[in-house]
Amino acid sequence: MEQIIFIETGTGIDVHGQNVTKACLRAVENAIHYNSMPGIRNYLPEQDLHNMVVNVKLAVPKDQESIDIDQIKEEIPYGTVNVEIMDGGMATTSGIMLEDKQDKNDLMYIVNAAVEVGY
Repeated sequence: MEQIIFIETGTGIDVHGQNVTKACLRAVENAIHYNSMPGIRNYLPEQDLHNMVVNVKLAVPKDQESIDIDQIKEEIPYGTVNVEIMDGGMATTSGIMLEDKQDKNDLMYIVNAAVEVGY
């Protein structure tokens, strides 16, 4: 990325089911859901939203190989999206295992996201 314009951060949790992709999606949504960038076109080459580059960085506690990267990319509506997965986040007890919620154990996954927007 030549120029970072905006960085958004968020956290996502999957309390039951141990679905790390779901926690990642929630972290990305949390990072971008409450923001608006009305002047972003003024900073992009040719003032085109498709020239935007978005780097999604996810700190994930477990099962990194099971993350559906394409689902993560679909959360970003414009530009070229890059996804980087790194160690981090947290796996901690939810306090209860619920088989009807597809729990394999009592863990919940907490994921941190940083979404960089630029060109």
